[in-house]
This record gives sequence, C-alpha cells and structure tokens, in this order.
Amino acid sequence: MKKLLLIFSIPILLLTSCDKKITELNVLSFNIRMDTPVDSMNSWQYRKDVAAQIIKDQNADIVGTQEVLIHQLNDLKSRLPEYNAIGVGRFDGKEKGEFCAILYKKDRFEEMESGNFWLSETPEVPGVKGWDAACERVATWAILKDKETKEEFFFVNTHLDHVGKVARVEGVKLLLERAKTYGKGLPAILTGDFNATPDTDVIKHVVDQSNPDHLIHTKEVAETIKTDGGTFHNYGKVPLEKRSLIDYIFVSPGIKVKQYDVLPEKLNDIYISDHSIVSSLVQLP
Repeated sequence: MKKLLLIFSIPILLLTSCDKKITELNVLSFNIRMDTPVDSMNSWQYRKDVAAQIIKDQNADIVGTQEVLIHQLNDLKSRLPEYNAIGVGRFDGKEKGEFCAILYKKDRFEEMESGNFWLSETPEVPGVKGWDAACERVATWAILKDKETKEEFFFVNTHLDHVGKVARVEGVKLLLERAKTYGKGLPAILTGDFNATPDTDVIKHVVDQSNPDHLIHTKEVAETIKTDGGTFHNYGKVPLEKRSLIDYIFVSPGIKVKQYDVLPEKLNDIYISDHSIVSSLVQLP
C-alpha cells in the first residue's frame, strides 16, 4: 500500500506546481474612418451602430482605433459602456483632431499607466508634424493589468502618415524605442494603420530580427489564419485581389498567437468602415 501511495502522489504535486492561469487577449486594430460628408451614405451617422456592434460581437478585450474624432469616440463610449477609453486629439493633445484611442474592458483590466506621444522630432509636443509628414500623428499607450491573472502587458496604438515616407520609417523607430522604454520589459502589443504594405522598409524595420526590440506580425506566426487578405477596400470599391494590407497587430517575441483574422467589411449589410478590421487572439507568456 505504501508504494501505491507514493506513485499516486507524484502527479498531484506536478499539477499543483504547473497551475498557472493563462492570459488570452482578443485584440482588434480598427480604423473606423473619420466622420466626413464626402462619404455620403457611408458616413458615420449610418455606421456608428455597426462599428460598436462589431466590437461587441467579436468580444474584443482591447481595441486600437484610428481616425476617431471626439464625437465619434463619444458615440462609441455611449454604445460600449463596458469599455474604458484612453487617448487625445492629435492637434492639441486634448479633444481636437483625430484620436488613436485605446478601448479596453474595464471589468477585466486595471490601467496601471498610460500616455501619448507624437510621431515627430519633438514627441512630447502636441500638434507637431514630424519629418515629411502631411499630418500630425499621435500614438497612445497603456500598461494594463489583468485583474484575474495579475499579468501586465504594454499596448500601443497609432496611425502612420499616408504621405511622408521618412515620417513612416522614423515613426516606427520611435514606436519601438518608446515600447522598450515605457514597456519596462513587459509583453508588448502594437496596433495601427501603418499606411505601408509588408514589403516596405517600414514594416521590415518593425519585424527585423537583428533588432533586439523588434516585434512580430501576428499573421506570420498565427496557429490559425481564419481569413487573409488586404485591409483597405474603400467601402468595397477596391477588388479583393487588389486590396493592400496596411493595418497590423504586432507582438513581442514570446507572445503566442492563436488566431489571425481579417474581418468582413460589412455587418447587417452596412459597411463598418473603409478598412477591414484586423483581429488576433494572443496568449501572454
């Protein structure tokens, strides 16, 4: 009987020592398209309900948004009371101009730190156009703590310039530097509209493995790719085979990517945006 007791006690001890709670995050990168009358029947007034609904339907834990004007952010907040929002307008660091707001489930996460910086030679000064950029560009970041697992991670979200080639390259350099500084060695996630395809120097710099601060494109390491393809469709006007992949979710090495997806362009037969949303299910190390 003593030998049997010894044999059965071993796996019980192993199970106890390996009992670690896993932190999985459902992440979205979502360019919502700024509110503008030129979009006519695709303008925000017709899309705001589906824009909020898709976040609910996806059960997103955290969302990096782009092109969000203050009234659009307020529309999302009123429809998504279960989420907190972080961000500032890019013109004045307050409410003017587009936000790169981060939305996160307030019941699940505790906001430990957060902030903003501008993609320019003077990152702390609001409203400055960097390098050869056509527009002011801002990044919003946060350190969040999962209330159940107690794990912390760094999240940063941005929108690179659509014109300035130098601004895009210098912008990603700054993003990686700030992720290292503000992230304090935590697992890191970067979302955004990069206005650059995977073959450009911009994206190559982000994923360059010779750089110890590099990040990984979730599509390239996902265990499952549900839907692939480009993300800019201009309200369906760009054919599937000609759509450019310019929206991304990047993660630091060590984060496991369970699934990658490019979501459908419509919900309830209404265009959600002029971009498709990118989704990744990730697991913290």
